[in-house]
Amino acid sequence: MSLGVTGALLGLVAGLGLLVMVFGSPPARRVTLADRISPFVREQPRPSSLLGVPEPSRHDSGMLRFITPSARSLSAVIDRWVGGAASVRRRLDALGDGRTVEDIRFEQVTWGAIGVAVGTGLGALVTLASGRLQIASILLLAAAGGVGGVLGRDWWLTVQVRKRNERIIAEFPVVAELLALVVTAGESPQGALERVSRLVGGELGRALQTALAHTRSGTPLTEALEQMARASNLEPLSRFIDGLVIALERGTPLAEVLRAQAADVREQSKRHLLERGARNEITMMVPVVFLLLPTTVVFALFPGLLSIIQLSQ
Repeated sequence: MSLGVTGALLGLVAGLGLLVMVFGSPPARRVTLADRISPFVREQPRPSSLLGVPEPSRHDSGMLRFITPSARSLSAVIDRWVGGAASVRRRLDALGDGRTVEDIRFEQVTWGAIGVAVGTGLGALVTLASGRLQIASILLLAAAGGVGGVLGRDWWLTVQVRKRNERIIAEFPVVAELLALVVTAGESPQGALERVSRLVGGELGRALQTALAHTRSGTPLTEALEQMARASNLEPLSRFIDGLVIALERGTPLAEVLRAQAADVREQSKRHLLERGARNEITMMVPVVFLLLPTTVVFALFPGLLSIIQLSQ
């Protein structure tokens, strides 16, 4: 690639950056209806401090404020093309995150922009290595990087939910046994949940604290627990919460129910560990079969093969 073509590409990128800065700046930005009425509806009643749930964090800060309108329009385009807003909302509820679907779409736009930049850089390197200007390759790699960034953010959200569920499953037997012990000692159900959630911490402890915060704001305890079970979408936790709710509603001795539930949870944890060990055992066979075994065969056959070659000469 000649110096003139390189300079033209750099000038084009610089010009596009200047256009984005100029048209995204506050003086040139189109005033929306929300911006016009926001001074008149800005005063909102403060939420109760008993809720204890952090407010959703907005990610439109710093230099990103200059491109927020454009990014939000791109977020709407991604939401219309990709779809799955209900799936994103369900995964956010399972993650216990205060973000909204719009925030995830904004992050997908950011990841897509990074992917476009990386793809463009790789395309430029390919053209420099080949010595010819290949616009099609640059555009193809840029498009692939953008699509990969958008889909990669969605995949990472799924990974976050799966990791959180694994941590909850690991913490669940301890929480169940502590609840059974505290209730047997004479603590009320809500007091037992508060005490255990403070002691254990972790993902399940924070989920219990969120449910208790909704209870302090006026939601019945059984309804708050059912909401937590529906948001987590974990079968063991759902069964445990269902047994606890039935015991509270029908007046069944709660200590006996919790002890039985804790024993079931411990047995299920053992089964889960055995299944995970079996899967890991199969996974450990991969390096043995594809690395160690071929190396052993090569070392065993190489002396004989070398002797045959020497005799043939």
